[in-house]
Amino acid sequence: MWEMIWPILLVILSNTLYNICTKSTPSNVNVFATLMVTYITAAILTAIFFVFLLKPENVLSELSNINWTSFVLGMAIVGLELAYIFAFRAGWKVSSASLVANIGLAIVLIFVGAILYGENITLKQIIGIFVCIGGLLLINLG
Repeated sequence: MWEMIWPILLVILSNTLYNICTKSTPSNVNVFATLMVTYITAAILTAIFFVFLLKPENVLSELSNINWTSFVLGMAIVGLELAYIFAFRAGWKVSSASLVANIGLAIVLIFVGAILYGENITLKQIIGIFVCIGGLLLINLG
Protein backbone atom coordinates (compact mmCIF):
# COMPACT_ATOMS: atom_id res chain seq x y z
CA MET A 1 0.00 0.00 0.00
CA TRP A 2 2.80 2.43 0.88
CA GLU A 3 4.28 1.99 -2.63
CA MET A 4 1.02 3.45 -3.97
CA ILE A 5 0.83 6.32 -1.46
CA TRP A 6 4.35 7.75 -1.23
CA PRO A 7 4.63 8.77 -4.91
CA ILE A 8 1.34 10.70 -4.71
CA LEU A 9 2.45 12.39 -1.48
CA LEU A 10 5.71 13.35 -3.21
CA VAL A 11 3.72 14.76 -6.15
CA ILE A 12 1.61 16.82 -3.75
CA LEU A 13 4.64 18.10 -1.83
CA SER A 14 6.64 18.83 -4.97
CA ASN A 15 3.73 20.55 -6.71
CA THR A 16 3.08 22.66 -3.62
CA LEU A 17 6.72 23.80 -3.53
CA TYR A 18 6.66 24.23 -7.30
CA ASN A 19 3.65 26.57 -7.22
CA ILE A 20 5.01 28.57 -4.29
CA CYS A 21 8.36 29.04 -6.05
CA THR A 22 6.83 29.80 -9.43
CA LYS A 23 4.40 32.34 -7.96
CA SER A 24 7.27 33.90 -5.95
CA THR A 25 9.63 34.24 -8.94
CA PRO A 26 10.45 37.96 -9.17
CA SER A 27 8.69 39.65 -12.07
CA ASN A 28 11.83 41.58 -12.98
CA VAL A 29 13.95 38.45 -13.57
CA ASN A 30 14.29 37.14 -17.11
CA VAL A 31 12.20 33.99 -17.32
CA PHE A 32 14.96 32.10 -19.15
CA ALA A 33 17.58 33.08 -16.56
CA THR A 34 15.46 31.65 -13.77
CA LEU A 35 14.75 28.50 -15.77
CA MET A 36 18.43 28.05 -16.53
CA VAL A 37 19.31 28.13 -12.82
CA THR A 38 16.35 25.84 -12.10
CA TYR A 39 17.53 23.24 -14.60
CA ILE A 40 21.18 23.45 -13.57
CA THR A 41 20.04 22.74 -10.01
CA ALA A 42 17.84 19.88 -11.22
CA ALA A 43 20.66 18.44 -13.35
CA ILE A 44 23.10 18.46 -10.44
CA LEU A 45 20.60 16.85 -8.09
CA THR A 46 19.63 14.24 -10.67
CA ALA A 47 23.29 13.42 -11.37
CA ILE A 48 23.91 12.93 -7.65
CA PHE A 49 20.91 10.58 -7.37
CA PHE A 50 21.89 8.70 -10.52
CA VAL A 51 25.58 8.23 -9.88
CA PHE A 52 25.92 8.15 -6.10
CA LEU A 53 22.64 6.83 -4.76
CA LEU A 54 21.58 4.34 -7.43
CA LYS A 55 25.16 3.41 -8.32
CA PRO A 56 24.58 2.08 -11.82
CA GLU A 57 27.17 -0.48 -12.85
CA ASN A 58 27.76 1.23 -16.17
CA VAL A 59 26.67 4.85 -16.54
CA LEU A 60 27.20 4.89 -20.31
CA SER A 61 25.21 1.68 -20.73
CA GLU A 62 22.31 3.19 -18.78
CA LEU A 63 22.47 6.38 -20.84
CA SER A 64 22.43 4.36 -24.07
CA ASN A 65 18.96 3.08 -23.16
CA ILE A 66 17.47 6.57 -23.39
CA ASN A 67 15.12 7.23 -26.31
CA TRP A 68 13.18 10.19 -27.73
CA THR A 69 10.94 10.43 -24.66
CA SER A 70 13.63 12.04 -22.52
CA PHE A 71 14.12 14.84 -25.02
CA VAL A 72 10.40 15.47 -25.54
CA LEU A 73 9.87 15.35 -21.76
CA GLY A 74 12.55 18.02 -21.39
CA MET A 75 10.75 20.22 -23.90
CA ALA A 76 7.41 19.59 -22.17
CA ILE A 77 8.86 20.53 -18.78
CA VAL A 78 10.25 23.79 -20.17
CA GLY A 79 6.81 24.50 -21.63
CA LEU A 80 5.18 23.86 -18.26
CA GLU A 81 7.60 26.12 -16.44
CA LEU A 82 7.18 28.93 -18.94
CA ALA A 83 3.41 28.62 -18.91
CA TYR A 84 3.10 28.78 -15.12
CA ILE A 85 5.50 31.70 -14.77
CA PHE A 86 3.64 33.65 -17.45
CA ALA A 87 0.26 32.65 -15.96
CA PHE A 88 1.26 34.00 -12.55
CA ARG A 89 2.71 37.13 -14.11
CA ALA A 90 -0.58 37.61 -15.95
CA GLY A 91 -2.41 37.61 -12.63
CA TRP A 92 -3.59 34.06 -12.04
CA LYS A 93 -3.97 33.21 -8.37
CA VAL A 94 -1.86 30.41 -6.96
CA SER A 95 -5.07 28.85 -5.60
CA SER A 96 -6.69 28.55 -9.02
CA ALA A 97 -4.07 28.42 -11.80
CA SER A 98 -2.95 24.87 -11.08
CA LEU A 99 -6.50 23.73 -10.41
CA VAL A 100 -7.78 25.06 -13.73
CA ALA A 101 -4.77 23.68 -15.63
CA ASN A 102 -5.05 20.26 -14.01
CA ILE A 103 -8.78 19.98 -14.62
CA GLY A 104 -8.17 20.79 -18.28
CA LEU A 105 -5.32 18.27 -18.32
CA ALA A 106 -7.49 15.56 -16.75
CA ILE A 107 -10.13 16.05 -19.43
CA VAL A 108 -7.57 15.91 -22.24
CA LEU A 109 -5.89 12.81 -20.76
CA ILE A 110 -9.17 10.89 -20.78
CA PHE A 111 -9.15 11.18 -24.57
CA VAL A 112 -5.39 10.60 -24.84
CA GLY A 113 -5.80 7.40 -22.84
CA ALA A 114 -8.55 6.23 -25.17
CA ILE A 115 -6.79 7.17 -28.41
CA LEU A 116 -3.18 6.22 -27.64
CA TYR A 117 -3.57 3.46 -25.07
CA GLY A 118 -6.95 1.88 -25.80
CA GLU A 119 -8.41 2.81 -22.42
CA ASN A 120 -12.19 2.81 -22.15
CA ILE A 121 -14.12 6.01 -21.60
CA THR A 122 -16.82 5.22 -19.06
CA LEU A 123 -20.10 6.94 -18.34
CA LYS A 124 -18.64 8.07 -15.00
CA GLN A 125 -15.78 9.76 -16.83
CA ILE A 126 -18.15 11.51 -19.23
CA ILE A 127 -20.21 12.76 -16.29
CA GLY A 128 -16.94 13.78 -14.60
CA ILE A 129 -15.97 15.81 -17.67
CA PHE A 130 -19.21 17.78 -17.43
CA VAL A 131 -18.76 18.26 -13.68
CA CYS A 132 -15.20 19.51 -14.30
CA ILE A 133 -16.39 21.91 -17.00
CA GLY A 134 -19.02 23.18 -14.57
CA GLY A 135 -16.31 23.63 -11.94
CA LEU A 136 -14.14 25.54 -14.40
CA LEU A 137 -17.03 27.86 -15.13
CA LEU A 138 -17.62 28.44 -11.41
CA ILE A 139 -13.93 29.09 -10.72
CA ASN A 140 -13.49 31.48 -13.63
CA LEU A 141 -16.78 33.33 -13.20
CA GLY A 142 -16.19 33.93 -9.48
